[in-house]
Amino acid sequence: MTQSKNPSIAYDPWQHLSQFTPARIALGRTGMSLPTRANLDFQLAHALARDAVHIPLDFTQLKQRLNQLGFATQVLQSQAENESMYLQRPDLGRLLSLGSLAELQAQPPLAVDAVIIIADGLSSKAIEHHAVHFIELLLPALQTKAYQIPPLCLVKQGRVAIGDAIAEHYQARFCILLIGERPGLSSPDSMGIYFTYQAQAGISTDADRNCISNIHSNGLSYEQALKKLLFLIDGAEQLKLSGVSLKDETTEAGLNNQLEANFLFSVQNTSQS
Repeated sequence: MTQSKNPSIAYDPWQHLSQFTPARIALGRTGMSLPTRANLDFQLAHALARDAVHIPLDFTQLKQRLNQLGFATQVLQSQAENESMYLQRPDLGRLLSLGSLAELQAQPPLAVDAVIIIADGLSSKAIEHHAVHFIELLLPALQTKAYQIPPLCLVKQGRVAIGDAIAEHYQARFCILLIGERPGLSSPDSMGIYFTYQAQAGISTDADRNCISNIHSNGLSYEQALKKLLFLIDGAEQLKLSGVSLKDETTEAGLNNQLEANFLFSVQNTSQS
């Protein structure tokens, strides 16, 4: 990357490294301040992150998109009745509303292998951009395993632990929850997947879950995320557990495949040779 043509912006010797990361490095400076462009870019990223949190997910459109692909769905609600309550009372986002509990209990008993939940979380854009595309890959992969799966559960104002009660109701061996992650300044639409073996409401903890994070256009691809999830499912089948005792061994292989493509790793390896 060449030096800025604007003589008022001090050149940063790290500027050429900015092509390898979305992190805000080598922004330059004008006197003691950031250049106008860097300042405006920051304000835009901050606005996009705020929008991801505050703009509600269109569950009607999400349901229609999934139904058009042939996937049955049902819409549930947490005890957080609105966005304000959701943000201020995380505990209510982990519990199903009484109406949703009654809706589940009214269904005939059905033992299934896996339950799939899609919750808006802290980024509606993450679910809007990525959930349907990932489901299109996930369900055929689970069907090859002959898994019994109930209708997809779309949960409004839901947090991660809300999947426990749903999985327990269906007596599901596996709980797979897709959720919008807390937006960052470089990734306002990042989706996460939480996987739990034999989840139980009030009993399962964060230590019992595996997380596959940073699924977005500049992060983990749908295919990579699916590979990790299927690895965890196979591991849980064998070990009868999930969480901290179930390690994702696909990570190390993926890193080795990226070493040659990553300039920073290449520089480090060269200096040590």
